[in-house]
Amino acid sequence: MDLQLKDKRVLITGASKGIGLACALAFAREGARPVLVARNAQVLAEAAGQVAQQAGVQVDIMAFDLAEPHAAARLADRAGSIDILVNNAGAVPGGALDQVDDARWRAGWELKVYGYIALTREYYPAMCRAGTGVIANIIGMGGAAPRPDYICGAAANASLIGFTRALGADAPRHGVRVFGVNPSRTRTDRVTTMARQRAEARWGDADRWQETLTDLPFDRLMEPAEVADLVVFGCSPRAGYLSSTVIDLDGGEQYRGRA
Repeated sequence: MDLQLKDKRVLITGASKGIGLACALAFAREGARPVLVARNAQVLAEAAGQVAQQAGVQVDIMAFDLAEPHAAARLADRAGSIDILVNNAGAVPGGALDQVDDARWRAGWELKVYGYIALTREYYPAMCRAGTGVIANIIGMGGAAPRPDYICGAAANASLIGFTRALGADAPRHGVRVFGVNPSRTRTDRVTTMARQRAEARWGDADRWQETLTDLPFDRLMEPAEVADLVVFGCSPRAGYLSSTVIDLDGGEQYRGRA
C-alpha cells in the first residue's frame, strides 16, 4: 500500500532510540525525509546513519534538550517548515506519590507535557495557515489506565490525552489533523529501567525486574516497530479522517479480566 508520504518532511523528537528511531525508520521506508531530534548528538548521528543505510533517504539531525526554556522555538527556527510533527520525547519518572519528589516530577513534565505543548505551539499555527499538516502525539497507556506506582506519568499522559483530543477537534477546520497513540509496555531501554524501579519499590531488589513484566498480552512486550507502523499510517493521507482520536495500543490489556 502506497502511504503517499514520499518527500514529506517529518520531525520526530526522542528519535535516537526506541519508538522514535523506529518511527524514523518506518517513515524513511515510505520515502519521507525524517528530521531526528534528541539530546545526544553522537547517538543521534549513529541513529541517522542507521536510517540512511536501511532506507537510503536524506536524514537531518538536530541535538536539542526540549526540557530547556525556549528550546522548542529554537528548534523550530532551525528546522524550518515540516509536514508532520511526531512528539515522542519524554522521560517521566516512575514511582508512587511519596517516591517522586517535586524536582523529578517537574523535570519529567518539562520534557514531555510542556515539551509536546511547546513544539505544537510552534508548528500548529503554520500548519493551519498552510491548510495542511499532521501532528502525532505518542503518549502512553498510563493516562488511559492509571496506576498508583506510575502516578507522575499517569497525570502527565492524561493531560496530553486531553490536549490531543481538544486540539484535534479544532484542527480539521484548518485542514490539519492531530491524533495520539498510547503504547503499552514496549521493548525499549525505558521500559527496562522502569521495571527495575518498580522491582526495587516492591521487593527492594531491582534485579527482579523481569517479574514485573509477566502476564503480557500475546505473552510478549510490544515491539517499537509495531508502534511506529501505526503512527506512520495515522500520519498518512490513507488515514485522512483521523483527528482528535487517541488510540490505545495495549493488546486489550486494560480490559482484561473485567466483567
